[in-house]
Amino acid sequence: MPLRSWTNQILIRSGRAARLWQNLGPVDAGLYKLQQLRLRYLPPLEPIWLSSKSLLRPVKCRPRTSDFDVFCQIFAHREYRCLDDVADPQLIIDCGANVGYSAAYFLSRFPTARLIAVEPDPGNFQVLRDNLAPYGSRCTALATAVWSGPSELVPSDQQFRDGREWARRVRAAKKGEQATMTAVDIGSLLSGSGAQRISILKVDIEGSETEVFSKNYEGWIDRVDNLVIEIHDQAAYEVVMKAIAGRGFTTTRCDELFVCRSSTRRASESR
Repeated sequence: MPLRSWTNQILIRSGRAARLWQNLGPVDAGLYKLQQLRLRYLPPLEPIWLSSKSLLRPVKCRPRTSDFDVFCQIFAHREYRCLDDVADPQLIIDCGANVGYSAAYFLSRFPTARLIAVEPDPGNFQVLRDNLAPYGSRCTALATAVWSGPSELVPSDQQFRDGREWARRVRAAKKGEQATMTAVDIGSLLSGSGAQRISILKVDIEGSETEVFSKNYEGWIDRVDNLVIEIHDQAAYEVVMKAIAGRGFTTTRCDELFVCRSSTRRASESR
C-alpha cells in the first residue's frame, strides 16, 4: 500500500476511534470493541448486554441478529443527535421501535418525558420489553404496527432490504386471511396519552410511512413539534413531503433521517 494511502487509513481509523470514545465513553467504547470482536468471531448463544454513557441502563443484544448494528447506529454514531437541542419534551412516540434502543436513548436523555413504543415483530418486541422495563411507567410498549387507521395486518411475506430483524414489514391482511394484529394510528396514540402535542415523533417503519402519511393524518400532524423519519423510497418521500407541506415545518437531513421541525411551535415558545 502506498505511504499516502496507508497514512489516510490510519487517520480514518483514528477518527473513528475518537468518535467512538467520545460518543460511548472511554470504558464503554472499550467494551463495545470487545463485544464487536466477540460477536464477529465467536458469537455466544445467549444475549449480551451493551452500555453507553447515553444510557441509564445497559440494553440486551441478541447475537447473530441486527441488534448490534442498531446499537452502533444509535449510540456509536449518535443517529438522533439531531434532537439534542429539543427542550423539555413531554410525549415521545417511537414508531418502529425495534428492540428499544432508540426508546431507551430518548428516555435516558430526556428524564421527564413519557414514551410510547410501537413494534410489530414478536421477537423484537420481547427484547424491547426487557430493555424498557427499567423505565417503568414512563414507557408504554405496544406489540403492533402504526397505520393510517385500525386496520387488520399481518407480517409481510416479502423480504425487505437484508431481511434481518431491523427490516421487518407488515401489510394489510387479505380477504379471508387471519390477521395477527390490529394496527394503531398516531392520532389514537396521541388522544389516548392525554397529551396535547407530540414533542418527538420518530418514524422508522420500513416503508409503511407511505400508508401513515397518505391519509387520516390531518387530525394529528399539526400537533407534532419534531418529526424525525427514515424515508425508504421516492414515492414515500413525496407522500411525506405532501403531508407536511404548508404546515410550518422546516426540513433538514441528518444522515439517513429527515428532520422536520414545527417553526410555528418554536415561534410561540419564543414569545
